[in-house]
Parts: sequence; C-alpha cells; structure tokens
Amino acid sequence: MRSPFDDRIAACRRRLEAVGAELLVCSPGPNLAYLTGFVESPSERHVLLVVPRNGPPTLVAPAMYGSRLEPLELPDVRLWGDEADPLAVLEGVLEATLPERGDGATVLLDDRMWTAFNHDVRALAPDAEFGLASDALEELRLRKDDAELAALRRAGAIADRVSLAIRARGEALLGTTEAALAAEIDSLLASEGGAEPAFETIVAAGPNGARPHHHPGDREIERGDPIVLDFGAFVDAALEAGTARYPGDQTRTIVVGDPPAEYERVHEVVREAQRAAVEAVEPGVEAGEIDRLARSVIDEAGYGDAFVHRTGHGVGLEVHEPPYITAGNDRELEPGMVFSVEPGIYLEGEFGVRLEDLVVVTEAGCERLNDSPRGWEVGEDVGREQ
Repeated sequence: MRSPFDDRIAACRRRLEAVGAELLVCSPGPNLAYLTGFVESPSERHVLLVVPRNGPPTLVAPAMYGSRLEPLELPDVRLWGDEADPLAVLEGVLEATLPERGDGATVLLDDRMWTAFNHDVRALAPDAEFGLASDALEELRLRKDDAELAALRRAGAIADRVSLAIRARGEALLGTTEAALAAEIDSLLASEGGAEPAFETIVAAGPNGARPHHHPGDREIERGDPIVLDFGAFVDAALEAGTARYPGDQTRTIVVGDPPAEYERVHEVVREAQRAAVEAVEPGVEAGEIDRLARSVIDEAGYGDAFVHRTGHGVGLEVHEPPYITAGNDRELEPGMVFSVEPGIYLEGEFGVRLEDLVVVTEAGCERLNDSPRGWEVGEDVGREQ
C-alpha cells in the first residue's frame, strides 16, 4: 500500500523535472519530515536525503538512527558509524545520481541546511549549479492533503477549547501575571491533547498589548485591561509511518470588566476587518487582495498607521510558511491552502487588539478552523459565535 510519502516523493520528482533540476538534497527540518516522515533536529551529524529526478531517494544517516528509520520503509538508507567518513558515503550517492560531479546540472539544497553541510555538498559536486529546495517543494507544501488538514482541524479545536476555558475564568483572571497565565494556557493545551506549544504563548495585558510579539512578563492583569492571547499547540498527524506535527494558532483579545473608552470601537473595527478578509477567501483570489481588504477597513476607520504587520501567514509543518497574506503578493489562492487571517490595531501606551483564525481554502470558498467566541467579553455564560 502506498504511503503519503511515496506520493510526495513522486510529486517531488515531477517538480524537479518541471523546474529543470537534477537533484534535491534535504537536511533535518520540515522538508525532510514532509518527504519521509522522519523528524529530527539539526546537529553536527550528517543526515541528508538525496532525491534524484530519476531513481529512488537515498537517506544518508548515522547508524544510531537505524531502528528509528526501519518503520519508514525508505528504499535506500546508507548508515554510517562514528568510525566512518560520512562524506565518503555521500560522495558515493552523488556519484551514482549526479554523474561527472554535476557537469552543469542543477542541484537544489534545503533552504534551512546548515552552512557546513551546504559546503560539503558543493565540494562534492563542484561543477553543478545550485538552487533552493523551495523551488520544487513550496508548490507541494502549499496545498495540504487530507491527513494534514485533519491534524490542523484537531489543532484548531484544541485552541478553541482552551480559549473557552480561559474566557470562563472571568474575574479570576484579575491579579494573575502574564507569565502565570501563559503557563496555564500551555498546561491546558497539553491537557486537551496538544503535543507541545507551537510557539511561545503570548499574553499581553494593557499597554503591553500594543507590542504584537510581546513576551509575557510579571505585569498583573488589572480590571479593564485588554488582554491579547495568542497561542496554539502542535498535534501529531495520523500517518501510517513516520511522524509530522501541525500547529494551531489563534488570537483573541478579551477584557475583564469595563474596557477603556476607545476599546470597543477598535475591537469592532478589527473584527470587521477580519470578517471582510475571511469572506473574500476563495480560489483564484490573490493573497494580496485579502490583505488589502482587511487593511482597507482599518484604514477607513482611521487606524491604518496602527496596523503594523501583514494580515496573515501560511501554516503547515511550520507555524509561518507560504502563502503570506501581505500587500503585493499576487499568488492566487488554491484549495488546500491554509493560512491565518489576523488583522490588528496597536495603540502605543494604551492597548492592542488582534483577532486571528486559521482558514483552509475550499473549492467554493473557505472553512474556518477556529470557532471560539471573537467578542471581548468574559465569563462562563459567553457562548459560541461564528
């Protein structure tokens, strides 16, 4: 039975042909995980996947990884022991897949490959031309398959449940420090089924909310503070072999008690900007158009200078990846693309408001992957809203 990774390798070969490349070399990171299901952190050891346009892929890896690689059923694994020279192993692979040390052929190297390994491949193929693996793989990773979408939906549901739990605390949030609430959110994400936080949880209270990537500190939450909450957890995709983790990413801005005078208007402007952007998502629309629509609502309300970041980013094996929902991006949306829609307004010295949901482009429009309340009120009686 073919695995998703067999299909991805085959698609990778077709992409190599389409871009005129002979070979692709991946190192530990999202591209290696995408093509093989093998998840490993970069280290000083040579772990390199060689995918030729013609012929089976070869994984060069330390012998200590042997037992972890067996379930993946990769067609060609070259293990090297600590007493061996991994470059000699890699050289043998390249000689078989890249005749005459390259001779003008194009080799695509992983965008995140450490410089030392990049240097090693270049030294073994001195006559090759080099490009980036994203030239071939970006088009594949942009559109999520059913297993990826299922994982992203589960991650979205976990974020929703945690969002409701925090909102239900109501008055009990008062006096809690940002750092303590961030730790509580991380604990809730784990108890709801998250494997690990997808990024550093953001809790930004009062004037700290005007910093889009504020790091939670010892400020205590006070009555009337707008509180920006941005969090998500990785979940494991359901794959027959190999592993892959996909993240949730949701932002809500809430207030305990009566908010500042201008807050309700600002919150409603952000909410309308997000609504306008989400409603426009469908195949064929340019990514830059989604950004323009969100920005136009905020501009018309007089807060254009306070919207200081892009409207969204793609989500998949990485929390931030293409497509980027930013001005000037003429990339047309396609079914299977997943990205955030997260407009915000940040008033220095006062407060910030951001609302974020993940959406997946469908054949007819889009599907939100989050449905927790988007209003600012807290308490156990706050119900769901679309």
